[in-house]
Amino acid sequence: MTQVTTIDLGSNSFRVLIYDCLNNEIINEYNEVVGMADGLNQTGLISLEAQQRVINAINRSAQKLNYDPSKAVCVTTAAMRLAKNSDEVLEFFKKECGVHFNIIDGEEEARLTLLAVRYALKREKIPTSKFILLDIGGGSTEIIINIDDDFFSHSFNFGIVTLTQKYLSYDDLIKELENHKKDIKLFLDEFNLNLDEFTFVATAGTPTTIAAIKLGQDFFHYDRTIVNGTKVNLEDLQNSLEIFKNSSQETIIKLVGKGRIEFIEVGIYIYRTIFEVLEKKESIVLDDGLREGVAINYCQLRQ
Repeated sequence: MTQVTTIDLGSNSFRVLIYDCLNNEIINEYNEVVGMADGLNQTGLISLEAQQRVINAINRSAQKLNYDPSKAVCVTTAAMRLAKNSDEVLEFFKKECGVHFNIIDGEEEARLTLLAVRYALKREKIPTSKFILLDIGGGSTEIIINIDDDFFSHSFNFGIVTLTQKYLSYDDLIKELENHKKDIKLFLDEFNLNLDEFTFVATAGTPTTIAAIKLGQDFFHYDRTIVNGTKVNLEDLQNSLEIFKNSSQETIIKLVGKGRIEFIEVGIYIYRTIFEVLEKKESIVLDDGLREGVAINYCQLRQ
């Protein structure tokens, strides 16, 4: 088989990819915000409303991309790892749509995401054997150290959805991020790295949104081929925060998409925190992530 369909069900986003194994190219894709981690902090459960949003997204994407969900390679991550009702939720998805999700742990999530990023860096002709990868998710944040063919990763138990719903005040959020900053530093210090030798690479929705805004794009006119390889700096983060602070809700929705508006600022603060930990002035942004890694991994196993 030269074609594979993959689904990445994250804590906030639902992403589908149809991938050509022969030419290593994306044939089609689908993205939708489903807010699966909505309320998870309070209840420990995936809500019935969130489950229905996922079912609807599967059905809509299958109709739009003309794929069979039962034949897709599907993974799900932090929210499902944390939820007390994950088994019954996944059984419900299988019953309703025929789709079978595998819950992957943080290490496997990191490995697959890194696989996609390595391919992307090569595709974009960005030579680097040493880089630190940031992947900001809805329920977790992954930090991956890449040194040639080796990598070391850690999944930190905070993300844009969980932090947004946990804290009502800016001061409490910043205090929490300062604590996470200490944990990230402890992880990095284990490897006695010279951070000057490492490129800072970032993937997932927050970095790509900031890059798109910098390029003059919005959610409805988003071009991943242009976003890929864009350099984002701390000034770009501050500019985006100012835009969100001084714009109408309608304008912000146009920029970031419906369902992301309440999370994007927290995402930027997380992004800024990693800049500060790494003492970096810029990062390279890539759109490629977990769903691309699942596809590439599938293709490699069947070569």
